[in-house]
Amino acid sequence: MTSKIPHVITCKAAVVREAGGAIVVEEIKVDPPKAMEVRIKMLCASICHTDILCCNGMPIPLFPRIPGHEGVGMVESIGEDVGTWLKPGDVVMPLYLGECGECLNCKSGKTNICNVHPINLNGLMRDGTSRMSMALTGETTYHVFSCATWSEYTVIDVNYVIKVDPRVPLPHASFLSCGFTTGLGAPWKETAVTKGSSVAVFGLGVVGLGAIKGAQMQGASTIIGVDINEKKAAIGEAFGMTDFINPRNHPDKSVSDLVKEMTNGLGVDYSFECSGVAPLLNEALESTKIGIGTTVAIGVGMETNWPIRNMTLLSGRTLKGSLMGGIKTQSDLPIILDKCINKEMEMDKLLTHEIRLENIKEAFEILKKHDCLKILINF
Repeated sequence: MTSKIPHVITCKAAVVREAGGAIVVEEIKVDPPKAMEVRIKMLCASICHTDILCCNGMPIPLFPRIPGHEGVGMVESIGEDVGTWLKPGDVVMPLYLGECGECLNCKSGKTNICNVHPINLNGLMRDGTSRMSMALTGETTYHVFSCATWSEYTVIDVNYVIKVDPRVPLPHASFLSCGFTTGLGAPWKETAVTKGSSVAVFGLGVVGLGAIKGAQMQGASTIIGVDINEKKAAIGEAFGMTDFINPRNHPDKSVSDLVKEMTNGLGVDYSFECSGVAPLLNEALESTKIGIGTTVAIGVGMETNWPIRNMTLLSGRTLKGSLMGGIKTQSDLPIILDKCINKEMEMDKLLTHEIRLENIKEAFEILKKHDCLKILINF
């Protein structure tokens, strides 16, 4: 390893060239990092539902694009002005949110969305250019947000990186760079679930399991999981779920009515919509208590607008959006990593499949399996 700015690296990456197009492993060129940037050799990555949306052109159709915003890697080289807090050889997580600690939002204590280092939607570096290009054609290649983890090497703004304690298993660090952390944070940072309260979680993928665990850690006494996959009942219980609803077993009733039947007809105090299925957002809202219920929208689909019944909101319920579960990347994420080290979370249960980068196409079929939670991409 060397801290000097090295040459351009030619490596393999998973590339999507058009919305809905096939994902193909191709050769790319990765430029050296510029000021306040680091180049990372990826050690492993994982797949989040948002990556699938980005392959389909969400939120902005930028192509060719290298997906991936979950992963963990080793700093290969650093650009100017990075300072001494990062050096070649450090294990780090690339992230899609930063935290300056000084802006209005960071000081407010109300949000994790930094004004200085917000989510990046243009797929480029801070100077408006890319450090990645197609090896054969020289075409500019776009990141997903500030990341591009489905590549052997990537370059990222140093403000979107966090060091990883070597005691954290690499797969766990990858899972905590978005999905599970997003769910875990929502009952903790986004709406502060109170002890003894009731919670409903819609969609028991990794984000939903994180929300269940977060609600349990906050002291919720009733945690209802909702999913059409019966296999999710057992895994939900392992993370702290107390009750399970499979809507397909009750075709004549709405999900919100089923939740109310479990809660003396009142509904829950908090609900978390983690599936991204647009109609379920209304059901999540309706499942909460009139006047005091709170729903956090976490899951996202291809729809750019959500239809909400006006009386559901006018009856006093609160609807809140969330990015990364309200988790501040520099202040809160280290706390979650400590919980991982202390084995306070059942992270081993999340890993269900592993593939090599060159077999990335297989991942899209594996995702359809009922037992799939997290797919780890090895390099």
